[in-house]
Amino acid sequence: MSDDKQRLKEILLEKSYRKGKFKLSSGLESDFYIDGKQTTLSAEGGYLCGKEIFKLIRENPEPIAAVGGMTLGADPLVTAASLVSFLEKQPIPAFIVRKESKGHGTEQYIEGLNNLPSGGAVALLEDVVTTGGTLLKVIERVEAQGFKVGLVITVVDRQEGGAETLAEAGYSLKAIFTREELLS
Repeated sequence: MSDDKQRLKEILLEKSYRKGKFKLSSGLESDFYIDGKQTTLSAEGGYLCGKEIFKLIRENPEPIAAVGGMTLGADPLVTAASLVSFLEKQPIPAFIVRKESKGHGTEQYIEGLNNLPSGGAVALLEDVVTTGGTLLKVIERVEAQGFKVGLVITVVDRQEGGAETLAEAGYSLKAIFTREELLS
């Protein structure tokens, strides 16, 4: 494991990992919770997430034209990945998918459309994946706008069916950490 990835693991365990009884956004109950935003909204954690995401984007066989995801969990991730791409002199624009369409103006689900190349392949980001339900909604909205989903990345895969759900729909999930890797 690289020094950056090891440091990110330490930050996740310190800031984001909690034991106890929790209800997840999927509706499931769990004996642990990963509040990814505590890490992704910290300066060092956000930067390290951006670096690890950008590394996965560069390793992808298909060029990625933009990074995006569902607000709020993906907001700091798409910003971090886009900023790191700029610092690496390979700028990739970011976009955000709304939970509900904007009730005024353009009434779009996707913010940042004007920065995106038409029909390009995009990477979708999420801080934590449990069942994959949120990502399926994002995929539907992004593809409805004419984009191709070329990569799906999460900081932590809880290993509770999300990767399998996405695979059944034809998408593979790349995780910076699986639950097993994070807790080992």
